[in-house]
Amino acid sequence: MVFDHSLLSPPEKLLWQYGVRDPSHIDLEAIANYRGAEVVYRRLCGCAARLVAAGDQAVISVDVDSYPGRQRFSLAHELAHWICDKDRGSFRCANEDIGPQNAEAKNVEAYANAYASQLILPSFLVDPWLQGKRINLDTAKALGAAFDASLTASAIKLARRAQGQTCVVCHNQTKRIWIQKNLAFPHDFYVKPELHQDTAAFSMVFGGGGGLSRPVKEAADRWVQGPDAFRRTVETQSLKLPDGTVMTMINLLPGK
Repeated sequence: MVFDHSLLSPPEKLLWQYGVRDPSHIDLEAIANYRGAEVVYRRLCGCAARLVAAGDQAVISVDVDSYPGRQRFSLAHELAHWICDKDRGSFRCANEDIGPQNAEAKNVEAYANAYASQLILPSFLVDPWLQGKRINLDTAKALGAAFDASLTASAIKLARRAQGQTCVVCHNQTKRIWIQKNLAFPHDFYVKPELHQDTAAFSMVFGGGGGLSRPVKEAADRWVQGPDAFRRTVETQSLKLPDGTVMTMINLLPGK
């Protein structure tokens, strides 16, 4: 593996320092222990994870009732606080802190989320893995399996590393919950806050079914508004999440 180490982000440099050359090498508990933080899994009330620090030692508690992918991201999030925010003391992070909802915010929780994403899905390993693969939720699912990451985290990473104009969005029955766009996505295109009735996502969120839809090409103005959106086409794929919301990956295809 040959690349310019100076281009690595701080969490990627940390992984490289600990000998990570393959997804299977990423052992977050070992990194935490090496840096003086004990990791425990227990029931937590009102938060997804907690960091209690005292000097050079800390305890990271992760909610035992969360699903494995969520636990792993929560651990990475608290480890980010321990590494980057040690001078701030302890942290008690709610579900909304550890997730994509606040990704656009410029605060300590948003930075911890970005750091955690690079610990679990480091770009220097993800980018080679993505070579030649389609940008959709099927690929995100495979990425999550390869890196032991949640499907949500994997979908966001995939969208952000995509070369095309891609975003991931999550809706419930009444509104858009969160959205993640990559840098290529047009700044003057906006994902609509409500689901169109002719989309698979609409059927999922209002129906009793779940699962993963097939990738489909459809009119862009079902999803986005912007200059000549009615002339554009998107490829979309949707998944119903355990909490009843629906996550959709949207690829804005080149205009004619």
